[in-house]
Amino acid sequence: MSRIEAKFNALRAAKKKALIPYVTAGFPAPASTVPMLHALVEAGCDVLEIGVPFSDPMADGPAIQRSSEAALKHGVGLVDVIGMVREFRTRDASTPVVLMGYANPIEAMGVEQFVAAAAKAGVDGVIVVDYPPEECGPFAALCAKNGIDQVFLLAPTSTDARIKEVARVGRGYLYYVSLKGVTGAGHIDVSEVAAQLPRIRAVSKLPIGVGFGIRDAASAKAISAVADAVVIGSRIIEEIEAAGEKDAVARVSALIRPIRAALDA
Repeated sequence: MSRIEAKFNALRAAKKKALIPYVTAGFPAPASTVPMLHALVEAGCDVLEIGVPFSDPMADGPAIQRSSEAALKHGVGLVDVIGMVREFRTRDASTPVVLMGYANPIEAMGVEQFVAAAAKAGVDGVIVVDYPPEECGPFAALCAKNGIDQVFLLAPTSTDARIKEVARVGRGYLYYVSLKGVTGAGHIDVSEVAAQLPRIRAVSKLPIGVGFGIRDAASAKAISAVADAVVIGSRIIEEIEAAGEKDAVARVSALIRPIRAALDA
């Protein structure tokens, strides 16, 4: 059983919903990433999504784009991100870690080398935005062989055929993008999400996390009524931007704690 599956099973038994934060590795500085990850766990997060900096993050809005650009200026690449996971694991052997990013850095490193290094470092899952399920069979199989769950995105525009394909190939959990657009865009429509999720649950027993547009305790609580997990990213990145390197960890912890409390209320 993977760490991701074990975590969701434990949360289900406790009748709790998962809180999944997204942070960009190397932002606001390389040295701040691992302390930030530990702080997120201490504040009540259940699964950690770590963004791999990339120069053309097509699914990401302005805030995450800026964080990626800043991390790249610090020289942070995929090998560094894997190293951060390895460092995180020296103190935390149980919290699931998912790398989120794009195909280019993986292809540049070499698919087999990436999967082997990620598994050895303690990565539990990967979200590769531009690896569609129809075209990544060998990659998905390699991940599965090495104990890494490949998590796929679904959207309001996903067809029934795409949902079935993702349900067939995906592992760990499914990530439902709540709106048409990039991260940080728009206002989340809970009723629309509630209307769409039954289509997914009809063909998959995997937990469903919902992201894009969740910004505070109220929106997280509303989404948790229909989803198994809430994913919050742009709002965290904006908090880090506002705080600066010195105060980023404290500010993000202060943001996350009331969201955790709202989910548990």
